Amino acid sequence: MRRIAAAFIAAAFAASAGARVGAQNIINVGPSVDFSHGRLVVSKNHRFLQHQDGTPFLYLGDTAWELFHRLDRELAGKYLDARRRQGFTVIQAVVLAEFDGLTTPNANGDKPLIDNDPSKPNEAYFAFVDWVVKRAAGQGLFIGMLPTWGDKVVLESWGKGPVIFPVDKPEIARAWGRYLGARYKDAPNIIWILGGDRNGKGFEPVWNAMAEGLSEGDGGGHLKTYHPSGGQSSSAWFHDASWLDFNMMQSSHGAKNIPNDLMIDKDYARTPTKPVLDGELRYENHPVNWKPLENGWFDAFDVRQGTYWSVFAGGMGVTYGCHDVWQFHQRGYEPIAFSRYNWYDAMTAEGAWDILHLRRLLLSRPFFDRVPDQEMIVEGVGEGQARVRATRGHAYAFVYLPTGAPVTLRLGRISGEEILTWWFNPRTGGARPAGRYTNRSTRQFEPPGPHGRGLDWVLVLDDADRQFKAPGYRVEEAKKAR
Repeated sequence: MRRIAAAFIAAAFAASAGARVGAQNIINVGPSVDFSHGRLVVSKNHRFLQHQDGTPFLYLGDTAWELFHRLDRELAGKYLDARRRQGFTVIQAVVLAEFDGLTTPNANGDKPLIDNDPSKPNEAYFAFVDWVVKRAAGQGLFIGMLPTWGDKVVLESWGKGPVIFPVDKPEIARAWGRYLGARYKDAPNIIWILGGDRNGKGFEPVWNAMAEGLSEGDGGGHLKTYHPSGGQSSSAWFHDASWLDFNMMQSSHGAKNIPNDLMIDKDYARTPTKPVLDGELRYENHPVNWKPLENGWFDAFDVRQGTYWSVFAGGMGVTYGCHDVWQFHQRGYEPIAFSRYNWYDAMTAEGAWDILHLRRLLLSRPFFDRVPDQEMIVEGVGEGQARVRATRGHAYAFVYLPTGAPVTLRLGRISGEEILTWWFNPRTGGARPAGRYTNRSTRQFEPPGPHGRGLDWVLVLDDADRQFKAPGYRVEEAKKAR
């Protein structure tokens, strides 16, 4: 079965290369991260992440929660190769997995703990985790490593447990953190993510102790955050904690058009200033509010809309997810929440390729001076699905139009006497020139082609004197940009 899955992945990528972004573009992606730039730190303005030498780091995550639990080396390698080609930089995976991760062995037949005792880690299990971490580093990928899923701390309506990190014995969590921190102290590609889909209220002693243990083990050499349950943010419980380097929220899967940008707004305004991102937004192929018959399924546009909304609201990056991939559904596993496809067939879902386009767009302009700026929108801000979001740097601006409706902008918000404008297509990654104008007063801009759901565009405004390359670096013929 695993040989068949690996073959399916290879065939799927060969078939999709030209159809989605072009084989040349896939080849040119290269490793997402060069670890020679040093470890990750928070940027000087506390809005982004960067390497020690000042090189920008764009957090583009994929939820691969069951990676250590359900894949073997061959399939894990195929998965990592694929996500690297699609432009991802972080893979979020769980050491003590959600789906009976303590008592059901991983794909190699190993359990993570002996007798479910955190003081007795199984070396065979961790040898595989070590291999994945090293393989990911070779691909220029970070592992956003969750020490445990939240059901090992608190059982709620979802999760099987058992609870092995009780709130009245935080020393157990601290020792577990210390073990993991020491084991991966020298790995250049670790980001610690505590939590695991849980409300932190009342369980702060466990998570604080685990975070302290991680720092004791790795000398504080890796960044940390917290993955909350749906509709919440790590800031609710840990914003002032010294160990929390950036906030992570989960806008989740409850409805189309969840205003995750407004959630970002709240964390962006908090003090002290910390970076923030949506670490779990609507999954591609996930049933809306878990009710497919009544509500249908999230598609690539739903994912793209949430992605651009959150990033343009000030997110330092974003985490994508595909419903079939995070659980690595395939024959032999019960589908969770109406999963419809084998994970290796879902790897080439449209929304995953859209992450590559976002990466190229954001890195084609100066990185650290970007701020949200809704005040530049004079008319056409829209409501609900059609809400427009704007962000700008000193010499450029991006405006996301979810339905391609016209928008009127207040110019003069960026530098320069004149501006060059572009229409960037987030569905293809291509851009086409849209005119040169004086940088003052107001002006209406109307995207090419019809308006409507799924016909989204990004308007790019550049200081003409800066002579930036095309956004995303790829000029697209007008007929192909529709």
